[in-house]
Amino acid sequence: MFDPHLAKGQRKAAVLAIIICVFIWGFSFISIKVAVVVFPPMTLGATRFAMALVLLFTMYRVSLKKTGEVSLPNKKDLPLLICSGLMGITFYFFGENNGVALVTASEASIIVAAIPVLTVIADWLFSKIAANSKRTQLGWRHWLGAVVSMAGVVLVAGVSLSLSGSIKGYLYMGGAALCWVIYGLLTRPLFEWKRSRIYVVFWQNLFGFIGFLPFAFMERAAWVKPAPYVFCHVLFLGLCCSALGYWLYAHALEVLGMSVTAVFINLIPVVTVIAGFFVLGDRLAVLQLAGAALVIGGVYLTVLPKRNGVQNND
Repeated sequence: MFDPHLAKGQRKAAVLAIIICVFIWGFSFISIKVAVVVFPPMTLGATRFAMALVLLFTMYRVSLKKTGEVSLPNKKDLPLLICSGLMGITFYFFGENNGVALVTASEASIIVAAIPVLTVIADWLFSKIAANSKRTQLGWRHWLGAVVSMAGVVLVAGVSLSLSGSIKGYLYMGGAALCWVIYGLLTRPLFEWKRSRIYVVFWQNLFGFIGFLPFAFMERAAWVKPAPYVFCHVLFLGLCCSALGYWLYAHALEVLGMSVTAVFINLIPVVTVIAGFFVLGDRLAVLQLAGAALVIGGVYLTVLPKRNGVQNND
């Protein structure tokens, strides 16, 4: 039986979770900028997710004691956990880390901003294939919100429409965006099967970490001992951005659905630009402020509840 009061409370909690997640991930680019000078890209990924696993394992063990669940994943979940972990963690960061090295940060952010649009398209196509009426409730606000927020990111990035990077860089970034969409599609069935968030996030992080190891091993010639302040940035990336960030995103994904949650990703460049203004002393242009307003407006369009009281979930 549908409980509108409970659903409203769950929805508010999920929106708060994804907003906190966005702020954490928005600040992560400052720490990545510091850490990647010392850590090779995939070594950085392996290190931060190794740290994340320490916290997630502790949370998982506490959860097991409360619920009495079996500690190992069952055979039905295993393919989805492995594939979603590789797609949403290993391959996503492989594409993003290599892409950012070949194109400007602004161009990279615009390509990542396509994730909500790609998510809405993938969600709509998957709904048609699955013929599941619960998944076909994608109204015009989902589509418009995704497009408006993407337009806002273009203004926030403050770049022209001319291409300045390499084709390979654009392909890397496009691949990263596609991996994130696939990650959402693979994670959704796990929540439909009533798997707990900590269960899903722990095993995804574990398999994602394992996927980093071959790439990190190939970078071993560049390994050096980090300075204490660099280690603190990596610690923030591991505990806050990887462990807490993915857990919060999974919370929002479970309650709000793919299309709504994905649009919030476009708030990340807004947070990064504002953080750069306060932390790094970067200048803010009028167009960037207008872009931030567009992004926020696009997110609001997507998350706005329906007037008839029907839950706006995908």
